[in-house]
Amino acid sequence: MALTGIQILKMLPKKNCGECSIPTCLAFAMKVAAGQVEIDDCPYVSDEAKATIGEASAPPIRTIKLGTGESQFTMGAETCLYRHEKRFVNQTGIAVLTSTDMSDADVDGRIERFNRLEYERVGVIMMADLIAVKDAKNDEASFTALVQKVLDGSARANLILMSDSAATLAAGAKLCGERTPLLYGATLDNAKEMAAVAQEAGAAMTVKATNLDNCVEVSEALMAAGLKDLAIDTGARTVRAAFEDNVVARRAAVRNKFKPLGFPTVTFPCDMCDDPMMEAMIASVLIAKYAGIIVLSDLQGDILFPLLLERLNIFTDPQRPMVVTQDVYPLTGPGEDSPVVITCNFSLTYFIVSGEIEGSKVPTWLLIKDTEGLSVLTAWAAGKFGADMIAKFVNDSGMAEKVNHRDLIIPGYLASLKGELEEELPDWKIIIGPREAGHLPVFLKEWKPSK
Repeated sequence: MALTGIQILKMLPKKNCGECSIPTCLAFAMKVAAGQVEIDDCPYVSDEAKATIGEASAPPIRTIKLGTGESQFTMGAETCLYRHEKRFVNQTGIAVLTSTDMSDADVDGRIERFNRLEYERVGVIMMADLIAVKDAKNDEASFTALVQKVLDGSARANLILMSDSAATLAAGAKLCGERTPLLYGATLDNAKEMAAVAQEAGAAMTVKATNLDNCVEVSEALMAAGLKDLAIDTGARTVRAAFEDNVVARRAAVRNKFKPLGFPTVTFPCDMCDDPMMEAMIASVLIAKYAGIIVLSDLQGDILFPLLLERLNIFTDPQRPMVVTQDVYPLTGPGEDSPVVITCNFSLTYFIVSGEIEGSKVPTWLLIKDTEGLSVLTAWAAGKFGADMIAKFVNDSGMAEKVNHRDLIIPGYLASLKGELEEELPDWKIIIGPREAGHLPVFLKEWKPSK
């Protein structure tokens, strides 16, 4: 049963130290109760309280972490069925399959594309997350050699180790060291041995089932053996079956708190068809419907990019606008005679404005003011883009030392601020720019510094 914020507060040290980045213990307790932060963020809470609170406040889909450092991949921690209810937390992992029955050239190509294919979208770097290594020959030597090849070939790849042999998985997991892999897969026949391997490696184990009922049986067997970190593969190998199983598992976990299905799912579009385009279509359905990981047969840019973009759109928190850092951005090499333009830090605004400026090839100083991710008019209406705030930012930015003129170009929608800004910045001439970013190139080309 979930604990309230007040119940959690009673188990906290009540230091109000702020070391968790939240100013008071009461505010922290409320966020823990709401599932917005982890109890582990408090450095002073006792182990007993941590266990009690952690168990009570754990999300219905368990949080699973793979790898280490900046490349660590997290899945699970989901609390709702629909994005508009709250938000989806951890993005679906995109994996590419390598196998011991592949040629060296095929494996090398997949690793090379895994490393190379990355894209930037509204300031976010998008790329695949995992490489699955499959023991297709039931041979420990070839499997461990392939695991080592992947480890050497990609420093950032998180690994899924796939074998029916517990001993083979143990050997592969030992090679991974701190790059904790996801192990696959436990059945009713080998559950005890697989549980021992997972406990020894400190890694999550994947249920390898034949259907949902079998998945529940294997999951319960692994939990009875002491495992808490699991992922589940229901065995579905058609898009309809995978879709239905994912929905049933999420509903059972979220609505009914059914723990045997309260784990991230691993799905295999690579096993559902031979057509790369159809495989991508299947993957797109599973990304939208709760898959924790999708495993693809290969990575190609024209297929990967749409999947990454879909994933970004689905897992962007609708309650938190995407932002860029407040700063001075020099575009196309500005100098002392270059124009100075200011706008808000809503990421879409930044990338549209900066794109138009770069397209114009006019060297420009672009000042990005922190408006907490609000667009120009919304920020102004909310009191986060006022004349006093803009003036302070301009003065603190050091622009007066960077240019030999005093022209500040503001968005056309802020024309009403011109008088106030001139009072706040008496040394600057406030110039009203265009309302639409698309008109910036012509405006900047025609602009001449005031004398």
